[in-house]
Amino acid sequence: MLSKFRASGLTRRTFLKSTAATAAAAGLPGAALAAGDPIKIGFLAPLTGAVAAWGKPGLDGCEIWAERVNAAGGIDLGGTKHMVEFVSYDNEYDPAKARTGATKLIREDGVSFIMMLGGDTWPGVQPVADKTGMLFSTLLPSDLSPDTTTLIAPAEVHPIYNVTGVEWLAENKPELKTAVMCAQDDALGLPSVATYLAAFEAAGIEMQGDPLLFDPATTDFAPVVTRLLSSNPDIVCLDTCYSDYVHPIAEQLFQQGYEGQIISCTADFYDQMIDKTSKEFMEGFVFQFPDFDDPALNGDNINFDDPNGFYAEYNERHPGQWGAVSWEYASIMDLWKAAAEKAGSADPDAVIAAMQEDGTGKHAFGDANWWGKELFGIDNALVGDWPVVVIEDGKATIKGFRNIPAWYDKHGDLLIKHMQAYDQMWDQRG
Repeated sequence: MLSKFRASGLTRRTFLKSTAATAAAAGLPGAALAAGDPIKIGFLAPLTGAVAAWGKPGLDGCEIWAERVNAAGGIDLGGTKHMVEFVSYDNEYDPAKARTGATKLIREDGVSFIMMLGGDTWPGVQPVADKTGMLFSTLLPSDLSPDTTTLIAPAEVHPIYNVTGVEWLAENKPELKTAVMCAQDDALGLPSVATYLAAFEAAGIEMQGDPLLFDPATTDFAPVVTRLLSSNPDIVCLDTCYSDYVHPIAEQLFQQGYEGQIISCTADFYDQMIDKTSKEFMEGFVFQFPDFDDPALNGDNINFDDPNGFYAEYNERHPGQWGAVSWEYASIMDLWKAAAEKAGSADPDAVIAAMQEDGTGKHAFGDANWWGKELFGIDNALVGDWPVVVIEDGKATIKGFRNIPAWYDKHGDLLIKHMQAYDQMWDQRG
């Protein structure tokens, strides 16, 4: 698509402005909001099925966010206040359903912005984004490429933040020398495998054999764990396994007598994991997603309003459901709201221009830069610091914040090497 722009002499901005003008007439993004009209935001993610833990809790968090914003007067666009409401569509983590959902949200519901989990569903949606000029967000920067000019990754920098957990582990437990890894064989698992491999290599930790890739339809994890433990590793890495996999894998590790270190991208609903194993077994489990009652989130570096209060309200309404994405979509909305108010418009082109104007942004965990060209072919990922979280005495605890660009400056060649080996660079993906 970009090559067509260049051949015709159009710039991206000229193209998007002309698209917005056409879209306004067709009821597509770019149509002006009348005074009093609500701003509708699309939530296109898995709300049911195996991946629902990375969709439904995020929608629940967004509803709390919307109530807070609306109670404070709504979103101010050029002096006119607008309430905000979310329109959800369950894509069941299916590309075809995601495409249908994107079309409905734009044409029928008139949304101004669409948030997605991304991954396997993004290829189904990209033609809709290209055609309409709608602004989409993903939690997976590995979806980005030079052609995804209206796709941003402003909250989660999966899988690159996983390097921070390995780096912390290597510094704080240098006696751990060997590791094994498993992951589901899909668009979430593979780029994360490449990232962990780069992180382990950078830390001088030896991988014992190739990562064990299992079919996403797997339900019996006893053989997977038996194979993982056959080499007696110091570290078992669960990559970015879905919670429906992390829980039975952890339970099998416990049942098969593993007493070593576990590191994982997520540990959603870890209290349930403790119940199925023991507090002692889960002690020291390293992952990347904090509870928002953590005192470390009250520092001046944090750009999320009242994280402790948000966490308390979330848990009162949805007990036992706090997870990795509960706050992420809401944090994306903080960025979107600030950009829309700065631009005085909900138009997708105006919002993304305001959001990226000086190349920086207010990420939930601190000021960050729009970054990614070397890895994704486009600077549409907001990257800065990320927390390392460790379970201590049955509770997730932030052990510190690590800077992702700083790691990349030292070890970026390793990350690119492993991404290429797994065909995960933007120019390798079909």
